[in-house]
Amino acid sequence: MIGCKWKLRIIYMLAFYEVLRYGELKRKLTPITHKMLTTQLKELEKDGFVIRKEYQQIPLRVEYSMTEKGKDLRPIVKEIYNWIIKYNIK
Repeated sequence: MIGCKWKLRIIYMLAFYEVLRYGELKRKLTPITHKMLTTQLKELEKDGFVIRKEYQQIPLRVEYSMTEKGKDLRPIVKEIYNWIIKYNIK
């Protein structure tokens, strides 16, 4: 469910920032492509980790945040982040 390279990064960003608009999320995940980000967000939403909130305005505004299920991953994501920093993994 979260094994993809990008899914874990998306979860980390949403755990850290709590709510991000699509464009903000894409900028923070550079060099992710539009197609990859859209696909991964749809899968995370389908699996119950992410909430997509769409505002009916022009231009269309879409925000993403974590569900309770997703928020439960915060301690795990934090430990993975600490491990990456400790061993200087890129």
